[in-house]
Amino acid sequence: MPRIDPLSLQLFLAAAREGSIKRAAVAEHIAQSALSRRIADLEHALGVQLLSRSPLGVTLTEAGHRAYALGDKLNADIQAFAREVQSLSGEVAGTVRLFANLSSVVGYLPERLHAFRAKHPNVEIALQERNSAECIRACLDDRADVAVCMASSAPLPAIESWHFADDPLIVVLPPNHPLAKQRALRFSEVVKYPIVRIQTGGAGDNFMQEQAEKLRVPYTPVVGVSSYEAACRMVEVGLGIAIMTGSALSALAGTKRFVRRPLDEPWKDRELRVFALKKSSRLRAVDAMIESLRS
Repeated sequence: MPRIDPLSLQLFLAAAREGSIKRAAVAEHIAQSALSRRIADLEHALGVQLLSRSPLGVTLTEAGHRAYALGDKLNADIQAFAREVQSLSGEVAGTVRLFANLSSVVGYLPERLHAFRAKHPNVEIALQERNSAECIRACLDDRADVAVCMASSAPLPAIESWHFADDPLIVVLPPNHPLAKQRALRFSEVVKYPIVRIQTGGAGDNFMQEQAEKLRVPYTPVVGVSSYEAACRMVEVGLGIAIMTGSALSALAGTKRFVRRPLDEPWKDRELRVFALKKSSRLRAVDAMIESLRS
């Protein structure tokens, strides 16, 4: 019988999800060469190729698809086994699977996690940055113990949630921009100028498109970026205007090459919430994390 290493299985699953050895290595905090070697060892132990490799990334073979379905369940069972046994030690220990959206990761979350770790040093925080919809889905699928992201407009009867932080939207623009002289800006004024889009297809980007549709005005960003830092650089050179959260801007404070103006709209105030799947009982570490984030 072949010996299956749980870590190699976990890394294979990550590569299959990401479609890339490189991205999986980043997500799993391991060297790319080491991850590739682990997957090769797993394939050798099973005697079958699981991934088809190309310059564009990796895809599952026929055997790989079946291995992924079975391995995903097996990996979840192993993780649950370890976490449940650790919880019986009487101390707050183990791993908390935390999913969070971009604005919380660069904004208020780091300080909360630092305080949590100071109080509970034996807890490992497995943090993954995802958009808000993916964070909620991870909770529903029980792939995340806790999520911090945008409040959902849809009812979520299977999930509990608590207030985390208020995160109003701010307009960021170059100091010499025509709108920079105003104290607050309406969205209808902002969209008349080139827009720097942040996380195309994400919750924030989709929300902006919805607001433009309600006003029946075009929403045509000039460029799309994946981070707030990149958006600020685009604004600094005068490429366009960006709308982002106050928490993200507080983390990027210090530059004088762009100015901030409040967005004068009734929907500018956003709420970040803590989410967790409803359960009759949770691991002590998960309960401690929820208590730390909601306070």
